Amino acid sequence: MRLGLREANQGFSKAIRAVRAGKEVVLTDRGRPIAVISPLGAVGSGGVTLDRLVRAGFVEAAQREGRMPSARPVASRGKPLSRIVSEERDGR
Repeated sequence: MRLGLREANQGFSKAIRAVRAGKEVVLTDRGRPIAVISPLGAVGSGGVTLDRLVRAGFVEAAQREGRMPSARPVASRGKPLSRIVSEERDGR
């Protein structure tokens, strides 16, 4: 499906319905294709979808397989954060 920018802007829901139906929507500016809106894929094909998101720069791939290590609290010096927030609020 091809849509001009004006038509896509005025009828965005039409483009979304097409994408939900599994179609790609090509956006055009004065008849020249400039972008594609496409479905991410089936829920079961998570690996394929993740690869596409990594290539597009939306997410960063894990460095290794398995679970992430448990987070450990970091000791800090100074006032507790709750006290700092309270002091900031009182200063308004």
